[in-house]
Amino acid sequence: MADTQATQTTITEQSDSNPMTLGKRVNGKNWHEPKTAFRPTAGLTSFAKRMAKQKALDSVKAKEREMKEEKAASRQKWIQGIKDRREAKAEKERYAKMAETMHQKRVERLRRREKRNKMLKS
Repeated sequence: MADTQATQTTITEQSDSNPMTLGKRVNGKNWHEPKTAFRPTAGLTSFAKRMAKQKALDSVKAKEREMKEEKAASRQKWIQGIKDRREAKAEKERYAKMAETMHQKRVERLRRREKRNKMLKS
């Protein structure tokens, strides 16, 4: 009786410490993953869980979209600033060139007139 009890304890100790090894595959295709049993209901989730997951995904996508729009808006603002500065620089150079050939008062008068025309156009 003591002998059977001792063998049982050694078997349980052995199974706990060493996981079961599969050994060599019968078909010889050792590079393939070992197959598991086919369980068609293993991947199914409830409708509520699927809807919760979809809702979470939608909120993440909405946040992503919002962040992209924000980034694009800041980029457009940056580009518009560059364009405005270039336009102002070109206009300043044009007036400086006009001032070389014309009187300063006439240049100022033309500048005011062009400003009025710009206001009327937009």
